[in-house]
Amino acid sequence: MAGLKVDGAIFRGGDNLYSGDLTEIPARVRAMEGLDFDGLFTLDTTIDPFLALLLAAEHSERCELITGVAIAFARSPMTLALQAWNLQRYSGGRMILGLGSQVQAHIEKRFSMPWGPPAAKMRELILAIRAIWDCWGRGARLDFRGTYYRHSLMTPTFNPGPNAHPDPKIYLGALGPKMVEVAGEVADGLYGHPFTTIAFVRDVQIPALRLGLAKSGRSLSQFDMPAMIMTITGEDDRAIAAADRSIRKLIAFYGSTPAYYSVLDHHGWHDLGPRLNLMSKEGRWDAMTDLITDEITDAFAVKGRPDEIADRIAARCDGLIDRVTLYTPYALSEEVLPVIVAGIKAKPGKTAV
Repeated sequence: MAGLKVDGAIFRGGDNLYSGDLTEIPARVRAMEGLDFDGLFTLDTTIDPFLALLLAAEHSERCELITGVAIAFARSPMTLALQAWNLQRYSGGRMILGLGSQVQAHIEKRFSMPWGPPAAKMRELILAIRAIWDCWGRGARLDFRGTYYRHSLMTPTFNPGPNAHPDPKIYLGALGPKMVEVAGEVADGLYGHPFTTIAFVRDVQIPALRLGLAKSGRSLSQFDMPAMIMTITGEDDRAIAAADRSIRKLIAFYGSTPAYYSVLDHHGWHDLGPRLNLMSKEGRWDAMTDLITDEITDAFAVKGRPDEIADRIAARCDGLIDRVTLYTPYALSEEVLPVIVAGIKAKPGKTAV
């Protein structure tokens, strides 16, 4: 049985959620390969993730390159297909296209793009990307006609031609059961959202995933299960306490989003989401963080000394996942990383669900 893979952020953790400077990338990715990370990921925040991964491809040799995640509805299937295709070719087959929907307010008000039923639209978007890749890679006629996307024109000038490597894998970031089902049907992996708990995964997500996999005629053994896990650790008690506060702030931020209330509701914390949402509109961020109790923190995050983190991730996930992203929205000392990475890679990957 293969061990767990470990992915890390191209940019260092911080209050702005892995945003950073492009000049940091060369040294950062070389250091991460030296620490034996398996994958490098970047969020879609203040730097375009595909641009960041292009630099990462230039300065790395073996790590997989992951958009974790690119905001799908801010782009068209054609632009996503081309960016991933180019990166797959340039990196020698190391590209993983991680996609996510974002929420309606950001799509409409930040990106000025149309919204639609997210699960149905995402399913169609992924199928459109695959149709485009079939055209470029295998000479199929491009004739994709859906409700939200239509692609029926491809002239030689705009066709990049076959890729010497397999099509990039597509990981779908999903939280609710409808989107999880879509992941099981049309994606290659479910990119586990950091704002989730093991109870929610087992009770809500896994049954939905089984439905999607059944539609595609696949089993879990043919499907990747990467997880982004909120992690609280540090080189000493002071660092761990600071990390704990950062994670509670992140939980409060996620919990204030109505689209994520279902996870809180699953644990009986029905009033917490609306309270956090109201406080966020009032700018009461510190007070929001104070609402996140030890019980809530333990449900969403793993916490411990660096040499304890691997065991606690393994106990939390219990054979459900095959790769781990340490979600640390704080500056994690690189002195502790070798211990954590080596510990996680020694744990067995996904077994059965």
